[in-house]
Amino acid sequence: MKRSSRIAIAVVATLGTVLAVGAIAHPEGMGPGMMMMHQGDEAFGADMRLVHGMLQSNEKIRRSVTNLPEGIRTVTESDDPQVAQFIKAHVASMEKRLSDGKIFNIFSPTLPVLFENRDAIRTMVETTEKGVIVTQTSGEAEIVTALQAHALEVSELARDGMAAMMRGMRAGMMGRAAPR
Repeated sequence: MKRSSRIAIAVVATLGTVLAVGAIAHPEGMGPGMMMMHQGDEAFGADMRLVHGMLQSNEKIRRSVTNLPEGIRTVTESDDPQVAQFIKAHVASMEKRLSDGKIFNIFSPTLPVLFENRDAIRTMVETTEKGVIVTQTSGEAEIVTALQAHALEVSELARDGMAAMMRGMRAGMMGRAAPR
């Protein structure tokens, strides 16, 4: 390969990396709801560590989703005590974020809808020995649809781990929903 071709490839690769990093650093440049948001809150790092812990141990997670007429019921558990603790801590943190309106979004098109309409969502969390049972309902059809779609996103993350997160990030940077 000619030296000039190698240089051109390196420049294009570098430019792509810079644009991707820039898009993450400046989320207003991405489509609505598709950016990583932490709004400068201090808990973001701890929440990301929980997410990464679960994604890296996704094969140890069992998850079921039941669509209800007014929402969802999910059961997310693990026989691994550390993974079970990640699940419990993550759900507790996300429940508090929803209550406080502090969005934590890693390229999810459904979370902005849920956070914008958080007052119309009823959440019940039951902690089990191995994880959590979450029931979320709403009287508004658009919110029910978003709850059910978000449950599918989370199930994909539990099933495919880091690969699902990377798909979501790529799709978010391209301004469209991730393929399932």
